[in-house]
Parts: sequence; C-alpha cells; structure tokens
Amino acid sequence: MLVKIKSVANVGLETTLIEVEVDVASQGFPGFNIVGLASKAVEEARERVKTAITNSGFDFPPKRITVNLAPADIPKDGAAYDLPIAVGILAASEQCPEKSTQGSIFYGELSLDGSLRHTRGVLLVGLFAKDNAIYVPIESANEAAVVENITVYPVRNLQELVDHFQDIKKIEPLKHVEIQELVVDANFEVDLAEVAGQEQAKRALTIAAAGGHNLLMFGPPGTGKTMLAKAMAGILPPLSSQEALEVTRIYSVAGMLDSGESLVRRRPYRHPHHGVSPAGMVGGGSNPLPGEVSLSHLGVLFLDEMAEFPRSVLESLRQPMEDGTVSIVRAAAHVSYPASFTLLAAVNPCPCGYLGHPRRECKCTDRMIRKYRSRISGPILDRIDLHVHVPAVEVEKLSTENPNSKTQNSKEIRDLVIGSRKIQEIRFIGEKIYTNSQMGNRHVKKYCKLDPDAERILRLALEKFDLSARSYFRLIKVARTIADLEASENILTNHMAEALQYRQQI
Repeated sequence: MLVKIKSVANVGLETTLIEVEVDVASQGFPGFNIVGLASKAVEEARERVKTAITNSGFDFPPKRITVNLAPADIPKDGAAYDLPIAVGILAASEQCPEKSTQGSIFYGELSLDGSLRHTRGVLLVGLFAKDNAIYVPIESANEAAVVENITVYPVRNLQELVDHFQDIKKIEPLKHVEIQELVVDANFEVDLAEVAGQEQAKRALTIAAAGGHNLLMFGPPGTGKTMLAKAMAGILPPLSSQEALEVTRIYSVAGMLDSGESLVRRRPYRHPHHGVSPAGMVGGGSNPLPGEVSLSHLGVLFLDEMAEFPRSVLESLRQPMEDGTVSIVRAAAHVSYPASFTLLAAVNPCPCGYLGHPRRECKCTDRMIRKYRSRISGPILDRIDLHVHVPAVEVEKLSTENPNSKTQNSKEIRDLVIGSRKIQEIRFIGEKIYTNSQMGNRHVKKYCKLDPDAERILRLALEKFDLSARSYFRLIKVARTIADLEASENILTNHMAEALQYRQQI
C-alpha cells in the first residue's frame, strides 16, 4: 500500500514542501530503504522509526518498505523526517487511518520510546503552512503558535497521535499567541550611570543604539570599554512584532531556542571569543547554519579586543556590514541569512595598551604599534560609523559620591533611543528597513535634507580629510540620527559637526 505524507525541508531560511512517499509492499523480502537525496542523519531514521513504532505498542510490518523523499533533487538533512516516515508506515500498514493524515504537515524527531524531541526549524514550518494544520513536537510547538491562520497540534508521542486520528482522544490545538505579548524590555545588567566619566563615549553609545550605527571604542585597559558595551543591551529599544519574528526565524533554524520557548524576546547581544573561526562568525557547515553575524541580526555584535581576532575573521565581516546579509555557498546548498547588526568593538591603542596614558608608560616600539594597528584593515574601519576615544578616568570621577555628576541612567537614555526609533519607524514605512544605518544611497537622498550650512561643513570635511564616498553617506546617516534624537526635521550645522567628530580613526 502506498501512502503520501506531507513534510518540509528547511534550507537556510527557505522552506520547501517535501512529499514523504511510503510504500509497504505485499511481496518481496523484508527491508527498509530511504531514497531521495537523504543525508546520513535521515538514513539513520530507519532504526529510530522502527524502534519507536515497536515501543509505542504498534506492529512494525515485516515487509519491504520503501520511503521516497520527493522531490529527489533537494538535499534532506536532520531528524525531522522521523515523524512523517513513522506516520506513513502506520497509515500504509492500516494501523492509522490514512484519510486523517492528508492535508496536514508532519515534522519532528522521534525518541526510541516513541516520544517526540525538541526539533529545530518549527517556526519556519508554521510560516510555510499558512492555512494548513501542522503536527510538531510539543516541546517546539510554541514556536509556531505565534503564526496566524494555522492550526498547531502539539504531539507528545506516536500513541497520542494515533489516538487523535482514531478519535479516541483528540489533541487540543494551541491557541494563537500575539507576538507583542511575549516581547520584553531590555534588562539593565550594567546601568550607564555606573560607568564613571566617559560622557563622550556614552553619547556615542546613545547615537549607535538610536540609529543602529557601528561603534569602535579605543583606549587603554580599565577605562570602561567593556562596561559600556554591556550597558548597550540596556538602552536598546524592544523588538517590534516583525523584528521579533525575523530574529526568531534565525534562532529556530539554528536550533538555539530553548524547549517550550516561543520567541526571542530581547534584541540579540552576541559576544564571541576572539578564537572564533570564519565559519563560526559568518556561518557554515555542510548544511549551512547561521553564524554570529546572523545571530546578531537586529541586535549587537560585540568584539572585545578586536585586534586580537584573526585577520580572516575580521575581513569576513566586510560584506555583511555593507549589505546586511551573508551568503554561504556550499556544494550542496547556497543559502542567505540576514545580518543587519550593530557592530560594537573595543580595542587598545597598542599591544601593551598604555599608549598616551597620563600615568602609565607605554613600552611598545613604533614597529609593534604599527603592526598591531594594521590587524584592523582600512576597509573595516571605513565601515564603522563612530570612532570614540575612551581615555583614562580622572581620580575625582571615580568617586561614588560625586555631587557634580549629572550622568543619565540607562532608562532615561533608552527612552530617548525609543523616541528616535519611532521617528525612523514612521519614516521608513514600506521601505523594508528599520534604522538610519540601513539606508541605501537613494534613501539618504530622499530622507536626509541638509541645512545649507551643514552641507558646506560636510563639503569642507570631504576636501580636508579626503573621505571616501562610503564615509560621505555614513556621515550623513549619523547626522540624521543625531537630528532624530533632537526631533529635528532637517540636519542642522550642529548635527553634522557632532557627526564629524566621530570620524577620527585609531
């Protein structure tokens, strides 16, 4: 008997319908074969499915079983085909009503006892299913509950599923969950008010958070660069519904959502070690999975001690920083992941870190300093919008009882950032971008109107500092964000002047 069960294949963030054809032959020697460009993980489903069916109290037919995953030219990977294969065998052997399985999508990994395990990529299944019903593991079902106009059945085990189809005991579908109900505000792990001094760096951090701009902090050790970076998470605005869905898609396909979790609730904040490989940074593998740049999408990628990262890793950031996407090409697959992140980097001025320190002597030679700084190439530095010096803190500012301190706390700054982001949200309706940093050249010409004096200052700066065309447009985008922080419709002289002061490079 031949039965066809629907499932899906996730290649990157693209989802394709897969028809799982199961034939239980009435003649021939017993056997179990899976065809259709299946990976090693899919081929191993034979033993998992056989044992799961037996341990669930069903009979595994001692006949020739052939499973075809169609279309055969699409690579299939992972253990998510366990459930559709098992359902197909049960239906083909008449232990489960075939009619009840038609029109629905099945997706999930089986344990040997017949229960279903947490399976990555369930959100993508939900987004693909649209008006159809999907049967997925109960531990992953909440991912799909945020999708509208689908019916999500959370399945514990095979026995429960068969009872559902035989009308013995129905599985209650999950109720739709509004995304915005799940999104939470940023948490203040480090409050900006806790960072002594560094007012210019705090201002640069505010601009970076408001417009999604890349920021490089350079200065000696112990001046608060890492604390400032940690405080960044606390001033970022909450995710919108669309943004939360975008980020969750990436974490779902990467298998990084916790069991039972529905959504990525906060903006990502990734802090990779400098030993990370290029594949770990941009993504890779035979079935390419997202790297750090994609896991940081619509959030922050923090590179502490940036000069210590391998040159190949830093150079791999060029294309994602410019385009907001990363393309991974492999023999079996060509996938693209979004990678519109805010790069936050910290670097010392020299190998020992004390070049220019008022109280500590630098022991580095000129050659050592040049070699150290050359680890970060000019094209990478040109893609960083804000460069800010974080100097050694004066002793007076370290006092916790400084009566003259007027530093804003993270909540006050976040409110300012949220106000700026709302202006940008209204500005970019229908543009498929969220922040000023994501603007292309045509957006800059359309939305960034410069005051005549501001334009004159910009032209003088271009001539004096010999800035590139990329720097020209990035300066305008930073000035646009500064103007948004002041709710100014046009970019004025003071906005452009402040943007220019952040172009100093290490």
